[in-house]
Amino acid sequence: MRIVWLCHYFAPEIGAPQARLLELSRVFRDAGHDVAVVTCFPNHPTGVLRDQDRGVWARRDEIDGIAVFRCRSYVATNRGFVKKTLGHLSFMVSGLFGLSRAAREVRPDVVLVSSPTFFSVITAWWWCLTRGVPYVFEVRDLWPAVFVDLGILKSRFLIRTLEAIELFLYRRAMGVVTVTRAFADHIARRGVPRTKLGVVTNGVDEKRFRPGPRDTELSRSEDLDGCFVVLYLGAHGISHALARMLDAAERLRDLDEVRFVFVGEGAEKEALVAGAKERGLSNVVFRAGVPKEDVARWYRLADVGLVPLRDVPLFDTFIPSKMFELMAAGVPIVGSVRGEAREILERSEAAIIVEPEDAAAIAGAVRDLVADPAARARMADSGRRFVEAEFTRRQLGYVYLGILDGWLAERDHG
Repeated sequence: MRIVWLCHYFAPEIGAPQARLLELSRVFRDAGHDVAVVTCFPNHPTGVLRDQDRGVWARRDEIDGIAVFRCRSYVATNRGFVKKTLGHLSFMVSGLFGLSRAAREVRPDVVLVSSPTFFSVITAWWWCLTRGVPYVFEVRDLWPAVFVDLGILKSRFLIRTLEAIELFLYRRAMGVVTVTRAFADHIARRGVPRTKLGVVTNGVDEKRFRPGPRDTELSRSEDLDGCFVVLYLGAHGISHALARMLDAAERLRDLDEVRFVFVGEGAEKEALVAGAKERGLSNVVFRAGVPKEDVARWYRLADVGLVPLRDVPLFDTFIPSKMFELMAAGVPIVGSVRGEAREILERSEAAIIVEPEDAAAIAGAVRDLVADPAARARMADSGRRFVEAEFTRRQLGYVYLGILDGWLAERDHG
């Protein structure tokens, strides 16, 4: 099979979409398929291009033997709906040229286009329509529904327009792959046949993330020797209710050894740093985002990992990918989530689960884990065994390939 990904985000950027696409591409490649990627120049989430990318309109890179065709796009920091939308709109145009360049090297049997947003799906639809190539719409977020639920989109006309485009793109796709069952159920309720829906959850490269001894070098360099580290590593965005984590930290000031450590960037970080300073939270530490090769080191420094989401009904359908990495690394979790994520964490026996945005319960869970090293050890072992059994990227990659094979065979015989 010859596969081309079209996606706004890709390695070496840090984040769940980037990790998912790169790791699945490796699985596809190792299974004997030709794989290429069409994407932007790395800039997420800072909105700053690397020096070697400035002034370059297009380039072919290679990552782990996978051809990566990069296109120029408007770049902006990961804040501000309008600027972010302009960035996606610019890639909607440049992606057409990127697909054409990639197709000269890998004549695709299928284009996999990963959303959000669905502007890149418009690119895939038009390019594939003019060349007779099927596309698969991969849904990682329900867009625009998430912005409606968060109150960012309020215009009823704009919402109806975007939803009409969304449904059009679902129906024109050969198939729709979602990252949660709840997403698939939502799309099915809107009239898309179940036969066109497949589910491939996020997972983890269990060889990259594994339990290990505490990283003493990192601990010393970050002034965390002797500390009990409660780690949040990831995007500091509107989805994660990180202000409630500050509330939890304030409730644990009496535990001198506890440090809440936030690693990453995002739209909310500046306000979080200011809020912690204003409240005099000496047990809260902020660090910049780190390269992907350093993420596993931070997990080996963590005593507990935080997996929070906002208390918004739509987020009951989300499964934060960081929870698979934490389990693979043997880090006990405090999850403030509901829905499918809660079900998975309950089955894993690797987490204490509380209601979203319940700062008192989060603080109580951390306090319990500080006092019970035996429970932490049991949870660490359970989490690792759980992801090895059900959520390795290799297992999920073969599920994905089976779904694609079925849809392509049906198309050929239809």
